[in-house]
Amino acid sequence: MQLGRVIGRVWSSVKNRGLTSQRLLIVQPLKADLTASGRTLICTDCTGAGAGELIYWVRGREASFPFTPEDVASDATIVGIVDEVNIAKKKAPSC
Repeated sequence: MQLGRVIGRVWSSVKNRGLTSQRLLIVQPLKADLTASGRTLICTDCTGAGAGELIYWVRGREASFPFTPEDVASDATIVGIVDEVNIAKKKAPSC
């Protein structure tokens, strides 16, 4: 799973039949410190995420699992909305 931020939405009138009724959102991948990492991508959404929300997403075969038994053609899917991120600060080595 990877972190990302929803930055937009895509509307499409012509698409794969398996994507009918699926939300398509534009996601900016993020590093653990929440800075941008890489190019934006389009993800299907099974959570109801909205613009500006911090999410986690999966890529590959796992991207279609949230829609089972339906056959959704997706290689990236938002699978969760993040409430909070806690990152432990590194401690200075003791001598």
